[in-house]
Amino acid sequence: MKKIETERLYLKRAKLEDSDFIFELLNSISWIKYIGDKKITTVNKAKDYIQETLINSYDKNGFGLLIIKLKDETSIGLCGFLKREYLKHADLGFALLQAYEGNGYAFEATYAIMEYGESELDLKKVMAICMETNQKSLQLLSKLGFKKIDTIKPSETSEELLLLST
Repeated sequence: MKKIETERLYLKRAKLEDSDFIFELLNSISWIKYIGDKKITTVNKAKDYIQETLINSYDKNGFGLLIIKLKDETSIGLCGFLKREYLKHADLGFALLQAYEGNGYAFEATYAIMEYGESELDLKKVMAICMETNQKSLQLLSKLGFKKIDTIKPSETSEELLLLST
């Protein structure tokens, strides 16, 4: 996989050594509120999540969520594509630690991953799912050119989400 780099950031594949960061991000208030509680209650469970979800996606799909890092090596979020069985196209996903929101990092990372998806993965269309109450993410998706096309309820127990597409 080609290195994805921007002016202030770079995106890299997650490794088991990233478990402290993944534990922190997946237990952040905004992750639990807008993405859901993944029940990552220990750093060891974060390692399992990295292996079973992130690394398996890279191996199986050729893409997945990447760790967003500042140039000083500080991990600040995740960004990338997900393969969801209920979606026809790759799904753009992103999340930042709250301390790094509002600095343009999410746009910088998602813009770079969208360019990568088009040029390196030959993705003609990308989808996104988002809670209607997650206004920051909806604004970012709009800025990237996503438009609302429908609503979707991924499972019986989940709430209805907005479905957006490029």
